Amino acid sequence: MDFGEIVNALVKEFPNHELYALSSQFRRAADSIALNIAEGYPGSDAQFVKHINHAIYSANECVSCSTKAKRRLYINFEKDEENRKLISELTKMMSSLRKKILERNKRN
Repeated sequence: MDFGEIVNALVKEFPNHELYALSSQFRRAADSIALNIAEGYPGSDAQFVKHINHAIYSANECVSCSTKAKRRLYINFEKDEENRKLISELTKMMSSLRKKILERNKRN
């Protein structure tokens, strides 16, 4: 949830011509991380793992969006590195959760 809010604030500084392009894509990808987890949670373990995978794909998309923003000089190197660190932490948490769910299913 927090990363989506960070990205939302960040893209407000992007040029207006990016409003329906990179800004929108970055916001949607960042929001999709939390939304996929929330959508998959109440379902079966298999459904939850599927949604965790989608959330990881969205996190990977955020890496590309941040890199594009840096290359277009919308953010500096430090901000890109900060984004990457946050995304890496999120991805590790989601991967760990997915692993625990899969291990639990193997025991049952």
